[in-house]
Amino acid sequence: MTDSMVSSKTPAKESLLTPRFYTTDFEEMANLDVSSNIEEIEAILEEFRRDYNQRHFIRDKEFSESFSKIPEETRSLFIEFLERSCTAEFSGFLLYKELSRNLKTQNPLLAEGFALMSRDEARHAGFLNKAMSDFNLILDLGFLTKSRKYTFFAPKFILYATYLSEKIGYWRYITIYRHLERAQKDRIYPIFRFFESWCQDENRHGDFFAAVLKSQPQLLTGLQSKLWCKFFLLSVFATMYLNDCQRSAFYNAIGLDARKFDQYVIRKTNQSSQKLFPIILDVENPIFFKYLDECAETNLLLQNLDKESSFSAIIKKFNYTFKIISKLVSLYFLKSIPTDNTWTSVQ
Repeated sequence: MTDSMVSSKTPAKESLLTPRFYTTDFEEMANLDVSSNIEEIEAILEEFRRDYNQRHFIRDKEFSESFSKIPEETRSLFIEFLERSCTAEFSGFLLYKELSRNLKTQNPLLAEGFALMSRDEARHAGFLNKAMSDFNLILDLGFLTKSRKYTFFAPKFILYATYLSEKIGYWRYITIYRHLERAQKDRIYPIFRFFESWCQDENRHGDFFAAVLKSQPQLLTGLQSKLWCKFFLLSVFATMYLNDCQRSAFYNAIGLDARKFDQYVIRKTNQSSQKLFPIILDVENPIFFKYLDECAETNLLLQNLDKESSFSAIIKKFNYTFKIISKLVSLYFLKSIPTDNTWTSVQ
């Protein structure tokens, strides 16, 4: 495809549910003492150094086929999926790259880990952006770097959030891959063939953050840590659920039910978190997915009012937003499930 045929994609409008760009206190992160779990961190770094996916992200002849036969509605769904995925991976690349650059002198061990993870995220983002060219579009990542607002997260919040985002990413990619291996008629675009090895990058990244968290027992013990773990579990789960239910047509296009897919991914990520966090969510409580469904339905009504600015529309937006927040608060105060983890010393 020639450059003249490819146009730059206008970035999607930012909202609470769009992938965000993050920054943190680099000095505080550099001062983390990870010596209590140095062996596990070194073992994961050795996995990173082997670079199992060095030759994985190579486009083959299937990508050269014309996708003009894909219905226009499905094409737009795929473009949105590719853009959101590319933005999320690029966000990870930027954060990890900056962490690596700022930690190199004071904390070379962590700096190397972040550098190697930024390598992986750059590959993912580049592969997704190249896929957009099959639809005659490309995302201007340089423009995104300069135009997007950066959200500040304290280092401990970065550790909680990125651990969960990498683990939930693993379960999303592997679940889609396994489904399309069984139902290849639904694999209408070749990028999904790459998800099996791709998700292993996500899994290793999650393991790296878990190892760093284990070296900081104050982040995994006590009431405050339980409250924060619960907050980030619910935040990550709810964000995915509302996003995916809003885009159920995309999942239908590849033969998946968005609700069932998300519920499976949430259960699996919750189980994975049980190995690290002091508590997990009681996702089997009948109220849990009932309230998430109600939030998703209300969010759809809210999206339908997005471009309206009348007084009645403003009142409706307020009511819908309040309903979503109240349901999420109720979910937060559901009784959680304690785990058997004790991190006063590294296990």
